[in-house]
Amino acid sequence: MANVRNLKKDINYVLGDIIEAVCVWEYTNTDKDTKKSEAIIDEAIDTFDALIAKVNTKGVENPKAHFKAINTELEEKGRALIEKINKLG
Repeated sequence: MANVRNLKKDINYVLGDIIEAVCVWEYTNTDKDTKKSEAIIDEAIDTFDALIAKVNTKGVENPKAHFKAINTELEEKGRALIEKINKLG
């Protein structure tokens, strides 16, 4: 892990891209109900808030392991959100 700033950027980019993908889906599928897609956006925002809060936690006993766990959680939650987007179609 290079540094905290890069981890924050990764969180922002990954979840931002997921939200953008949902918005594109909504624009191309205007005839479909958007309740599920809006729920995905809400989940992405909640995930963002939770991960940033974890990154900003002070006094962590083992910072390297802490940030690695955050990165792993980002990957897992990002994949789960992408699967939900793929099921919208």
